[in-house]
This record gives sequence, C-alpha cells and structure tokens, in this order.
Amino acid sequence: MNKGLDSPTEGVHTSSVDLGEQAVEEISGELRRLLADVFTLYLKTKNFHWHMTGRHFRDYHLLLDEQAEQLFAMTDDIAERSRKIGDTTLRSIGDISRYQRLKDNNRESSSAEEMLCELRADNRELTRSMRLTHEVCERFKDVATASLIETWIDETERRTWFLAEITSEL
Repeated sequence: MNKGLDSPTEGVHTSSVDLGEQAVEEISGELRRLLADVFTLYLKTKNFHWHMTGRHFRDYHLLLDEQAEQLFAMTDDIAERSRKIGDTTLRSIGDISRYQRLKDNNRESSSAEEMLCELRADNRELTRSMRLTHEVCERFKDVATASLIETWIDETERRTWFLAEITSEL
C-alpha cells in the first residue's frame, strides 16, 4: 500500500474506460477548459438575448435563445464525459473563470450588430478550441470523446454560419 494513502488507488484516476492516466488527465483538462468556454458563451448569449433591442428584436431574441439552449445542452455532455473517463469537472463559477479562454462581456450596453459580431467571433474561437481538444483525443485514441466533439463542432459551425449571414448585412 502507498504510504500516506488510505487505499492503493487513492490519488489515481479511476475510470470505466481504458485510456490510461495520462490520457485521462490531458483529455479531462481540455474538457474542463472547453466546458468553461461553453458556459461563458452560454451566459454571454443569454445576456445578449436579454438585452437585445432594435428593429429585428424578435428574430434576434429568438435566435439567441435557440443558440443558448444548444450551448446549455452541451454542458452536461461535456461534464459527464469527463466523469465517465475518470476525472472531475468544473465545480463553481470560480472554476469557470479560472479555465475560460473566451472573454466575458460586462458592457452596460451594446448594439445588436456588436452583440452578433462578438458571438460570431466567439463561436469561431470555440470551434478552434474544440478542434484542438479533438486532436488530443485522437492522440490517445479516445474515439468516443472525439465523436461527441465532432457533433459539437458541427453545431457550433452552424451557429457561426447563422451569425455570419446576419452580420454580413449589417
């Protein structure tokens, strides 16, 4: 038994999958950052949904609500995948702020154009981050996580596409 530990597996990742400790550590770290970014983008999308004004209010308000729902649905899958492979996940708002790469928006007000352009850029950045996470998964042959990420990339590219089409006319 390891000295100072209550059990031989204490301090070691336990997993229902056969990825190995290094794989679990690296993939979970990427998933933790990804989850923080998704929560950041979710809250920013809801913020803009709540504070949208202007001529196309109804259309933008509904679009952002739909996009926020999609982002929120991703959060549980990301967190549960990290747990399934044998690690922990985010525990608090503080954790989100420690791991997020996307920037918060704390401005008192923004135009509809500014909001939509910022969301377009953030969704593009999220896609880049997901591709990097996918590369880590491929390196460790974690096809299950990679497969989930492929779906999230497709959803994120769709959000980006919608936002890009709208902002091209503004």
